[in-house]
Amino acid sequence: MILSAVDHTLLSQTTTAEQILRLCDEGIEYKTASVCIPPCYVKKACDYTAGRVKICTVIGFPNGYNTTSCKIYETSRALEDGADEIDMVINLGLVKSGEFDAVENEISQIKSVCGDKILKVIIETCLLTETEKIRMCGAVSRSGADFIKTSTGFSKGGAAPEDIILFKKHVSEHVRIKAAGGIKTISDAARFLELGADRLGTSRIIKLLKEEENKNELSDTSY
Repeated sequence: MILSAVDHTLLSQTTTAEQILRLCDEGIEYKTASVCIPPCYVKKACDYTAGRVKICTVIGFPNGYNTTSCKIYETSRALEDGADEIDMVINLGLVKSGEFDAVENEISQIKSVCGDKILKVIIETCLLTETEKIRMCGAVSRSGADFIKTSTGFSKGGAAPEDIILFKKHVSEHVRIKAAGGIKTISDAARFLELGADRLGTSRIIKLLKEEENKNELSDTSY
């Protein structure tokens, strides 16, 4: 149940191609929803996996203040390289300026490029007020995007249970929810799913499961 909702993620600045292929192997083995990787590795990952796991990548990451034309190009290139899902970061400066129509318009343009491919919108909840979060729920709902996502995992905080509750209350029925950043335990993951998250962005869950498997193997062979 948990693994099928996980976007198995590796977005560190020092990530190597070898690490990406290992991540893909884990995603395939554990049947995760996707692997979420840097844009520069999308084509290599797609060629390597040959459709055995969905490939997700990030746009305007992690700060979101790229121009819309840059985000459109990034998105187009990622899709040409074979990406199945796009996680974009909004322009938080526009949010802070109260320019929600401009933010919504940018999301709509990116979704237009995505077509039937999944678009997730990262709003970086740790940097927003409750009012801004609620207004972004409305903007994402109207934009045509498929998911609202809590966090990049690169700011001062990640997913919080209260944000999932807030999202559930204020997004339209067609908008799904992704919790990301700071999901450190299997119980954390289960809690977010119980609250209404549909996806989880995490680099830790498979590692934790492997540790549990190793413990069980040691227990089974002990006398």
